[in-house]
Amino acid sequence: MSTLLTGGTLVELEPASVEPGSLRIQDGRIVARGPALEPVDGDEVVELKGKLVLPGFVSTHHQLHATLYRGREPLGDQAERPGEFERYEKALDLDGVEAAAAMGALEGLFSGVTTVFDLHASPSAAAGSLSRVARGVGTVGLRGVLAYQVSDRGGAVHREEAIDECADYAKRARGRFRGAVGAQGLALASDELLQALKQLVSGGAWLHAAVGQDPAEEKLSTEKHGSTVLQRFTDQGLLGEHTLLAHLVHLSWPELSQALASGAYLAHVARANLALMGGAGAPAKFGVRTCLGTGTWSLDVLAEAQAAWLKSRDAGAPVDPLRLIANGQRLASAVFGAPLNVLREGALADLVIVDYPAPTEVHAGSLGAHLMRGVCSRHVESVMVDGIWRLWNRRVLGVKVEDVALAAREAAKDLEGRLAG
Repeated sequence: MSTLLTGGTLVELEPASVEPGSLRIQDGRIVARGPALEPVDGDEVVELKGKLVLPGFVSTHHQLHATLYRGREPLGDQAERPGEFERYEKALDLDGVEAAAAMGALEGLFSGVTTVFDLHASPSAAAGSLSRVARGVGTVGLRGVLAYQVSDRGGAVHREEAIDECADYAKRARGRFRGAVGAQGLALASDELLQALKQLVSGGAWLHAAVGQDPAEEKLSTEKHGSTVLQRFTDQGLLGEHTLLAHLVHLSWPELSQALASGAYLAHVARANLALMGGAGAPAKFGVRTCLGTGTWSLDVLAEAQAAWLKSRDAGAPVDPLRLIANGQRLASAVFGAPLNVLREGALADLVIVDYPAPTEVHAGSLGAHLMRGVCSRHVESVMVDGIWRLWNRRVLGVKVEDVALAAREAAKDLEGRLAG
């Protein structure tokens, strides 16, 4: 059986393309595109009446486990109470990990996100945690590229647990999921940690690392090891086209140049950086592989793009928001080994249907203005992932929203009890 989407406006982001057309979807892929495809036997015909059809949005850096942290300090963040977020992470159990992942993924679904790159940490429940993240994300129906944060902050035992968790999950991930190796807190990272990362990356694993978030990172790393984090990455062969670096706020130009020269993807996380009051980075300098992450904020890539665009204009160095969104789709395409950034034959069928009553014509030249100044998550009507409708007419299919929200609240209540104790 196939699905025929007809009467819609097909939109691709870079190069910008807006044209009426039809798509036929079968076995999780787009199998035909044309101006007006005719139905054939077995087609389920969906008349879109001019609604926009886009490739699904991708967040290239997120922390789903932070979903339950929300509201612990109204309008506050971990910058105001150093160590508080790490305390919270340590209090997480596996049920909380899964509940947070499901709730965060649900928010992403309502925002048109179809793929999330997640950087996870739950030091007291590391073993098996990525499988629980996958279960939460899978219940909602999104794709996931999941990594556990390898660091020295919990000592050698936890570092080895984190490495084992990354390696074990990467071997088992399939279908809508892939595994990666994560890294955070790298200012004082041991040689043993970097060597372990090198071993996993040499075996073909993608590396997802948060760097340049701490203003003291470069200084501390140089004092302890005689070189910066990214220089140590370069020495170990950790920088390359299979590397995803997030934040990048406090990097000197020589460090940033190393990242750019390596061909790594650079994830700009505008809202989280601004909330931490530590600087917003300079995405206009991040090169042609700059993409967007949502950090600990809502899994809403369009809102992230709008924040990044506005902040970059305010700083006098505006970025192209369509490129930032499209690069996330390109990164997901590279990880999954199939196109996720175009609406063409052979591409994976991850689609967003946007019901946007445009006040002026939407065309290639005006697309960016409409997406930045008009379209928002409330215009997301339906979402397809891997050829299956996960959101239809603003109604979630396959899971009850109230059940996911209730599980999250119960997990948060248990977590608060452990923190209080």
